Amino acid sequence: METLHENRLLFNSNITVSHCGGNLSSDSGLILVKEFMHTINFSNILKQTLTINDDRLYYNHANHSIIEQILFQLIAGYQTDSSADVLSKDPIFQSLLAKEQLASQPSISRLWDRLSQENISQLQEVNQILIDKVRTARNTTEMIFDLDSTHSDTFGNQEKSNYNAHYQTNGYHPLVAFEGLTGDFLKAELRSGNVYTSNGVADFVRPLFDHYQETVPVSSILVRADSGFATPELYELCEKRQNFYIVRLKSNRNLGKIAEQFVSINDQLTSRIGIKKKFTTLLHSIKRRAGHIHEEFVLNLRAKQPN
Repeated sequence: METLHENRLLFNSNITVSHCGGNLSSDSGLILVKEFMHTINFSNILKQTLTINDDRLYYNHANHSIIEQILFQLIAGYQTDSSADVLSKDPIFQSLLAKEQLASQPSISRLWDRLSQENISQLQEVNQILIDKVRTARNTTEMIFDLDSTHSDTFGNQEKSNYNAHYQTNGYHPLVAFEGLTGDFLKAELRSGNVYTSNGVADFVRPLFDHYQETVPVSSILVRADSGFATPELYELCEKRQNFYIVRLKSNRNLGKIAEQFVSINDQLTSRIGIKKKFTTLLHSIKRRAGHIHEEFVLNLRAKQPN
């Protein structure tokens, strides 16, 4: 509301002074995000793929619209559902969502309650469709599956929340997969906080192999992971699917002794094939001021022998 009349300056009539700032927002960058989402047809893909069992007889906010609002909030850095109440009259959010008022925090909470396990799979399918659209535009034929796990803190008595000794806190310990060349987010799976890093990794990766080797063929796939995923279950799956893998091993005294037999040391880095049993292990040593640091990996890549 204006508290003073606008005053046009005499020395420059193009300048006016007013105490009315109008509708302001600090989130105008979301306009570009909305433009990108429109380009890849995000809203229609979401509507066609996601079917939520909704018994509401009357509502102001459709489920798909609430999900889009949540995405915009997260992208803009508003990580809590309660931020919706602060943003309810934000002009940028109103324009992006084409509504006069945003869905409130209780509306968002009720949406979470309506989601089923099937809906989670459908959301993963939406993500896969979008990635495939972008990959087709890039015309890429090689992929790197970067496997990792992360931790999500929980508070209160959350379902399947548990204590994680590594992070020393209660929460979830989800599996995640990214595409190493582009950073695309491929997949995630929520797990209890007390499960080990590699728990269920083969079942997690197998659908990705199915999709990218059959539905959207690529010429080669490399699986890359840290020592928490050093399990024959993963190696055997990659071998069976004829995919490459490189997984770091946790250093220990026995591996260190084996490495000493096969690795020559100079001022830089030297590598040698160390073990050839069921899986190939590459051992290398780096000479530093503090001494020799051994790092061990299990892989099925063909390493070039040094002269």
